[in-house]
Amino acid sequence: MNTEADARPLKILEVLEPSGGGSGRHFVDLCGALAGRGHRVTAVYSPRRAEPRFVEELTALPLEAVLPVPMRRAPSPADFGAWRSIDAIVGARGPFDIVHGHSSKAGALIRLGWPGGGARRIYTPHAFRTMDPTLGGVGRLVYGLIEGLFGRHLSDTVICVSDDEYRHAINGLKIPADRLATVVNGVVMPPAGERDAMRARLGLRPDSFAFGYIGRLSPQKAPERLVKAFQRIASDRPNAELAMIGFGELEEDVKIQVMEAHLSERVHLGAEVPGAEAMQAFDALVMPSRYEAMSYVMLEAAAAGLPMVLTDVGGASTVVEHGVNGLIVPNSDNPTELAEAMLTISSPERHLAFRTAAALRTNLFTLERMVGETETAYRRAVARK
Repeated sequence: MNTEADARPLKILEVLEPSGGGSGRHFVDLCGALAGRGHRVTAVYSPRRAEPRFVEELTALPLEAVLPVPMRRAPSPADFGAWRSIDAIVGARGPFDIVHGHSSKAGALIRLGWPGGGARRIYTPHAFRTMDPTLGGVGRLVYGLIEGLFGRHLSDTVICVSDDEYRHAINGLKIPADRLATVVNGVVMPPAGERDAMRARLGLRPDSFAFGYIGRLSPQKAPERLVKAFQRIASDRPNAELAMIGFGELEEDVKIQVMEAHLSERVHLGAEVPGAEAMQAFDALVMPSRYEAMSYVMLEAAAAGLPMVLTDVGGASTVVEHGVNGLIVPNSDNPTELAEAMLTISSPERHLAFRTAAALRTNLFTLERMVGETETAYRRAVARK
């Protein structure tokens, strides 16, 4: 049904606490693209963990306003002050058609007792906390109760970013299907054409087989798994190198692990190069994560035509057809199967086949598709009685 009301520009408040990684990239891309479609977008972010590049990109967008509201990652008495600040923004700049919270903290703040004047409350978890296999029983119970309660009773729409996250919402959190939408993240085409220059920048040899890792050096992303696996294949693949792009709380531990494995000449760590730009230097991407919902790194690798080795986490089966454009291995701290997959994907004959198949999938996950499907979810929420 295409009525004038259906097509009118929406007034939207987008709220985010963390600025790093895929959630920050998603937030900037979504805000900019919605504004480009004629919607009136106000963005709220937390300066506490805001990366300078994120703030620079966000403030450069043609939005109604970009407003900092300090938010803490963990539950805190300060949450009440953050809630009141967002409430004041709604009062001063509303009414809004849509209030959209990204990740758990912003999602809670925009839904808990929200006096939004009729605004539809949208939540994108970017990976439910309960998808973490290392979460203890008490934590799983508490987070599960909160996510389930908020999803069933305080959300107009919960947007899942992969089929895996959708199934978790339905089966694990008991959120009804009519409150859910699935919108796979989308990306712009990564840069290309500077392979040799990028390899030199990352310290990679021109003729080596380069495995790449992009992500936080954190327990969720499990970088130590990758170093162990690379150590196992190092003698079998003397021409192989590993570039690890990212930073985080495990950075010093990973450096020590690399040094003790005597791999300092073959494992290159850095955080200065944007991940999407670094892709062109790689021959294969490896993601050993313990849990994901739908990683932007996977999508950017797909757009770059890279074969991938992924653990069996959320989104993996969306971007990789096992044995065709990459390999999916069990989500385990035992590095054996990850190492074997790296050996397989780096063999000359198999790598050519993987790379050829990956090149046919470069246009599947576009930003335009993601924004269009998000707008559809917004309009359905507004139209719902």
